[in-house]
Amino acid sequence: MIQIRKLDSTAIDFQETLDALLAFEAETDFAIEQAVTGIIAQVRARGDEAVVEYTNKFDRIPNGGAADLKAFEIGQAELDAALAALPDAQRAALQTAAERIRVFHERQKQELQGFTYTEADGTILGQRITALDRVGIYVPGGKAAYPSSVLMNAIPAKVAGVGEIVMVVPTPDGVKNQMVLAAAAIAGVDRVIGIGGAQAVAALAYGTESIQPVDKIVGPGNAYVAAAKRRVFGAVGIDMIAGPSEILVVCDGTTDPDWVAMDLFSQAEHDELAQAILLCPDADYIARVEASIQKLLPTMPRQETIRTSLTDRGALVKVRDMEEACEIANAIAAEHLEISAEEPQQWADKIRHAGAMFLGRFSSESLGDYCCGPNHVLPTSRTARFSSPLGVYDFQKRSSVIQVSEAGAQTLGKVAAELAYGEGLQAHARSAELRLKS
Repeated sequence: MIQIRKLDSTAIDFQETLDALLAFEAETDFAIEQAVTGIIAQVRARGDEAVVEYTNKFDRIPNGGAADLKAFEIGQAELDAALAALPDAQRAALQTAAERIRVFHERQKQELQGFTYTEADGTILGQRITALDRVGIYVPGGKAAYPSSVLMNAIPAKVAGVGEIVMVVPTPDGVKNQMVLAAAAIAGVDRVIGIGGAQAVAALAYGTESIQPVDKIVGPGNAYVAAAKRRVFGAVGIDMIAGPSEILVVCDGTTDPDWVAMDLFSQAEHDELAQAILLCPDADYIARVEASIQKLLPTMPRQETIRTSLTDRGALVKVRDMEEACEIANAIAAEHLEISAEEPQQWADKIRHAGAMFLGRFSSESLGDYCCGPNHVLPTSRTARFSSPLGVYDFQKRSSVIQVSEAGAQTLGKVAAELAYGEGLQAHARSAELRLKS
């Protein structure tokens, strides 16, 4: 019998309910930080040699390991062969997902155009948007393989116009996942290297003899990868530091309880630290979901991971009403928020903070993970309060455009000089004043 927390917001203070749900705080292991710092230092000092050494060791490369980084290169021919060798159903599924992701992000790009406007005196002001030159994509390859992550990271970069996409993916025991390689072929990744871990992040950030440094690193990874991304930020951009997966289901009690139980499982199976929470005003319905959890869990191949996740971080919460459920949802700011209700839009209008919202009982989070089109790389650990899903905008940068006319310089020069003198910056003031006619 699985033990899952049952909370009742009608019996305890709202803040106590919230504190109970947010009690977990991910901590970065000091030993991991130390190890990552050492790995990054070695890669910066020894380049390819260090990357090969760590990859041979951590990924258990057979036959004594690789002699140089060239051995880890995965060429276009191998990617194309992997795609061609897939079963027809898998190939079609990847291609359908890729096309839907591409269409969504093409639409997103249309909303991210630059602009200019001309003032009455002829001064031109505006904003220019340009793509990054080179991006590194990290694809996990340890406990599981994620071809969907290849599509979600690479396709927006392609749509944005990134010049070169370099993908790194670990190959434990020398085994290459064919769906991951096929996804790279579909997404148009320019270069694939079979390395992972902190050494791959360092190589992308600082460069080696064989790897040119990138401008930004995106993609999820384990605690070592997350720590490495945190360390190299500043030398390169990063997308985010992703925490454990999260799902929050707000339900009015009208959805099949088996569906909701399985939706909770869909995130709990990722990781023992994943969080799965149900908020509902109907106590009888919550009991039915709990019964579904007990019934369905033994059928899950990853039942032990699910059990640990739900026991340690899961919760079934009876709320006063759907309004309170939305209030709690905003405070949690979950990665994935399902509003499983008869009229989901009225409750969605009350939500301000969520990585992605899934509206209606047919919008299972798993569809968003693979093929709806919007990106599945989402803010976790309450960072949806201030950050957004991965998108085309993550692979672009904005430059201000300023072309001051002679007439404009007469007006703006006086304003700038006045402010500059006030700040004690005389050269700023004189620079503006030299362009004044009198």
